[in-house]
Amino acid sequence: MSVRVVVVDDHAMFRSGVRAELAQQPGIEVVAEAEDVDSAVRAVSTTRPDVVLLDVHLPGGGGVEVMRRAAGPRYLALSVSDAAEDVIGTIRGGARGYVTKTITGPELAAAIKRVSDGDAVFSPRLAGFVLDAFSGVIDVAAVDEDLDRLTEREREVMRLIARGYAYKEVAKELFISIKTVETHMSNVLRKLQLSSRHELTRWASDRRLL
Repeated sequence: MSVRVVVVDDHAMFRSGVRAELAQQPGIEVVAEAEDVDSAVRAVSTTRPDVVLLDVHLPGGGGVEVMRRAAGPRYLALSVSDAAEDVIGTIRGGARGYVTKTITGPELAAAIKRVSDGDAVFSPRLAGFVLDAFSGVIDVAAVDEDLDRLTEREREVMRLIARGYAYKEVAKELFISIKTVETHMSNVLRKLQLSSRHELTRWASDRRLL
């Protein structure tokens, strides 16, 4: 029997691409799509899938909120984010695996089948984050406390700046103005009590956020 899958992502073109890719993989059937938390909960309730492919950042509360409200299927996070706090937070929320959107169609199909069978599946780099968290190398509580001070948009700006993006590049990536980037950056430095982007890069690197 095919593994029945719900694809949850707020970008329609990405959902269509995933559906088309999985249609070429034997043993996988996409039974529904959803674009936010509420529609995901409805889709899970209506179709009773085996596996939910879940984006981490969703309108309405994020992927963790979907897992909280719609228990039952196994969840596999499929996200553009490879940040430690996203990986660890999603696994703590109940996901059985976490892979990034650079994954190929056959690899994704294999990951879905493994999660359906009860295995835990991670991209190699992300598995290290989970092991570090459980071994105590990463102080998850401290990371969470720091990040709780930042809004979702401030986190996005923080991560890009810490990775070496120029303000103009951040603005283009997030579809906001350079002035808005500057405002967010000022807020990030103030909230984290840092004085420069160099300190921010070191701060983010120490917490495995890059």
